[in-house]
Amino acid sequence: MEGEEPRVGVYICHCGMNIAGVVNVEDVTRAAEGLPGVATAKHYVYMCSQPGQALIKEDIKKLNLNRVVVASCSPRMHEPTFRKTLEEAGINPFFFEMANIREQVSWAHMREAEKATEKAEDLIRMAVARARLLEPVSKMEVKVTERALVIGAGITGITATLDLAQSGFEVYLVEKEPYVGGHLALLNKLYWGGDAAEILTSLIQKLSRPNVKVFTSSEVLEVGGHLGNFDVKILQKPRYINENCNLCGECEKVCQVSVPNRVNFGLDQRKAICLPLPNCHPSRYVIEKENCNNCGECLKACERGAINLNDKPSEINVNVGMIVVTTGFEPYKPNGEYGYGKHKDVITQLTLERILHRDGPTGGRLVRPSNGKTPHSIAFIMCVGSRQESSDNGSGKQVNAYCSRFCCSSTLKNASLLKELHPETEIYILYRDIRTFGRGHEDLYRKCRELGVQFIRYKPGDPPKIVEGRGSQLFVEVKDWLFKLRMEILADLIVLVEGMIPREDVADLQSKLSITRSPDGFFQEAHPKMNPLDTFTDGIFIGGAAQGPKDIVDAVSQASGAAAKAAILLNKGKVLVDLTTAVVNGETCTGCGKCVDVCPYKAISLDEVKGVAEVVEVKCKGCGSCSSTCPVGAMQVRHFKDDQYLVMIEGLLPS
Repeated sequence: MEGEEPRVGVYICHCGMNIAGVVNVEDVTRAAEGLPGVATAKHYVYMCSQPGQALIKEDIKKLNLNRVVVASCSPRMHEPTFRKTLEEAGINPFFFEMANIREQVSWAHMREAEKATEKAEDLIRMAVARARLLEPVSKMEVKVTERALVIGAGITGITATLDLAQSGFEVYLVEKEPYVGGHLALLNKLYWGGDAAEILTSLIQKLSRPNVKVFTSSEVLEVGGHLGNFDVKILQKPRYINENCNLCGECEKVCQVSVPNRVNFGLDQRKAICLPLPNCHPSRYVIEKENCNNCGECLKACERGAINLNDKPSEINVNVGMIVVTTGFEPYKPNGEYGYGKHKDVITQLTLERILHRDGPTGGRLVRPSNGKTPHSIAFIMCVGSRQESSDNGSGKQVNAYCSRFCCSSTLKNASLLKELHPETEIYILYRDIRTFGRGHEDLYRKCRELGVQFIRYKPGDPPKIVEGRGSQLFVEVKDWLFKLRMEILADLIVLVEGMIPREDVADLQSKLSITRSPDGFFQEAHPKMNPLDTFTDGIFIGGAAQGPKDIVDAVSQASGAAAKAAILLNKGKVLVDLTTAVVNGETCTGCGKCVDVCPYKAISLDEVKGVAEVVEVKCKGCGSCSSTCPVGAMQVRHFKDDQYLVMIEGLLPS
């Protein structure tokens, strides 16, 4: 169809009443019929529906259309749908153009129907002008290495790894900590009453597969290559203790250095040589070299010669076809809020999890950190670090306007557990809203009410306040919004229910992987509905709390989803990639290298022999940074060429 006179079909969608309730679709259709190159123009209630797509296919065959314009919603939503429609009708899918007359017209100008209709006509005129200059875009076949890399070994990463391994693929699992399990390894009980340690242990046992290689104390150093063929360099930091360790503990006994135990949030001490967690994997000791004084006593105590204080980092190079990012989250760190950091008895909910854990600092006994006594009253304060108003945060930190989703159910789980263990303890939950959205989670709320947990609703503009009493007494002043009653609660223990925030250390990984983050700091999915597990870099998927706050059930579901998407491509052994990529005019390129500097995907390099830029097409995403930067216009992007946009601007100008 290349070289033929353009025959454009224009199709205007009502989108129910989303568009037709504002825009006069009949007038728009008549205006489109008179545009140069338009062979037909029609409107339909839902163009994205099967009948709507069938209408387009039928017209392509009957009217010999070779270009199609659909005026409807966002291209991000349905451009793939209509491209597939063209492909099924036998024409190149890139002979398609979309005009957004929902978000950009009817939704934006819902009270100005006449002007909205006029704007819709303008956008369609521009789309038709561009469609007439569209050229076919081909696909390239890329071979896929049948191995995968999973970054982050929390429950999401472990689940993704096991799913991929059970599908028969070799998997590398990289974890920054010296043990796997992430935050699950720190938890006590789960919503449904299961023991977190038992679940983690069962998962860890499954990791002992010949096609799974786990790298702890490791991080991704470099990522090169592209979809189907990523070259990854992993930096494995020394543990200083090898596989000969038999967990006898003699080294720990003689260690002279004690430091706050970060696993237990400083509530107890541990040695510079320690077992991070009682049931950790790998099951052997580790030396925290930043705390070690190199006294050598551990060397003398170890009868198996498992310790090497001069151990060095090592670099491992792996080649993989797909990457799954499951780096998880960090708990919000209160910055002096509600007296946190000032009063020992103001703790976070994750700290409470460690206190209640049988392997925690108190052996599972509920105590006040200030005096070791059992608290008679406990107050949970919800939404600390979540749903923040701009006035809430004077710390200079990012304001987290989102809901962290897991906090309500987690609080109810702990409140009911405490009531069962200590029925005499008064428990108060100070909340803004209760959002128990998960299956069975509403039952937790009912259970807490039946057990006598007291719920007090506060307004965001009038949050609870902590007041010091005599000695170590703490009071919570709060106004109950439902009963319009201001009260003062004596609380032996105050638990701040902290939300999830993105990890602070992922900025470097983001750059290495050439993926994006959303404004809240979590990794950005390609599309929230159509591609919630994909990133904008082909072959790299995300899952779990790396993508946004979620509970364990949702994290595991996403892990399996990301693994399944990766496995589909790994199983094929090859993939087809659209070549909507940058192309270099070697005759005009001066080899200045500006395109190399601005390319976010590292897809451009300079040919030292020819002295011109070269594009690795499988890595290029067609973002256009190079073409907009090139001082001589030698860089163009297929399907997004300068002349195709200049004609749109001309179409917008008065004739």
